[in-house]
Amino acid sequence: MSDDAAQVRRAALSIGLWVGVASGVIVAMGIGILIAVILATSRREGEEHGGGWFDGPGGTRDDFIVDIDVVVPTVIVLGVIGVVLLGLVAAIAARRSVRPLGEALRRQRNFVADASHELRTPLTTLTSRIQVMQRRLERGDGIGPGLVELRRDADSLGDVLNDLLISAEGESHAEGEADVAHAASTAVASLSTIASESAVTLAVDAEADAVARIPAVTLVRILVALLDNAVQHSPSGGSVTVRIGRAARDVTVRVIDEGTGIEGIPPDQIFERFARPAESGRPRGFGLGLSLVRDVARRAGGSIEVERSSSNGTTFLLTLPAIR
Repeated sequence: MSDDAAQVRRAALSIGLWVGVASGVIVAMGIGILIAVILATSRREGEEHGGGWFDGPGGTRDDFIVDIDVVVPTVIVLGVIGVVLLGLVAAIAARRSVRPLGEALRRQRNFVADASHELRTPLTTLTSRIQVMQRRLERGDGIGPGLVELRRDADSLGDVLNDLLISAEGESHAEGEADVAHAASTAVASLSTIASESAVTLAVDAEADAVARIPAVTLVRILVALLDNAVQHSPSGGSVTVRIGRAARDVTVRVIDEGTGIEGIPPDQIFERFARPAESGRPRGFGLGLSLVRDVARRAGGSIEVERSSSNGTTFLLTLPAIR
């Protein structure tokens, strides 16, 4: 059975269990109240009439008269109350049980929106690059440089697909641990070529040894996204530093650049989906970027924020739960 089918089955069983238990409780309470009303409102008619509930003294039977004008309205009221209570229980049970399904649908909608939005640019770039190379071939010109650019665009497209898969993973892949300093060094090594082309220096400043509660590969992806963003907005000859520290039970990771700060958008909106600051003039990556960073950090129990942004640079603060 697939995960989706199992999730639907669990939701259906949960709703059925809630409604079944609630029905039994409400019916039992209704019967108890009805019996209490009948006993409280019935009266003895006399010893000479037969067909009573129990034998009186001397073998005679006592008959009791039940007031229909009281019992019938009571039954109707109890029935209405029971239906209303069952409806409320069913609504609450359904809401609790389908919440995971709603979250899955939300992730699916976001995935489709992200894919349609983020894949358009790299696919258009690839198509344009191929058309240029076709024209060069027709003229008999060399296509070596074009192949290098085409490979770079294909790598960017692969990064987008990886980011989309991470964003669609949900909660199930948030377990694991990572050596933060090692993850930072891995991310720096991954972007060393791009940073060199932009004449930007990357450095890691580990003020404390720290292990965070997040899968190592996920932390590397987060740091690559933050470093890529920092390199894009750093001036030629500038530097980007990853500073690792501790704060109570958390690990702090600051990505510090020497750019001109966040322009064209309020800093607190930089993590919104599809939010775009002013262009830096450098070629920008195609990844989901900061929106994905925030989503993944939250799933790991952490947070991401803009700690500082000015004309002297920007500092992103990533906070993650520490293991040790």
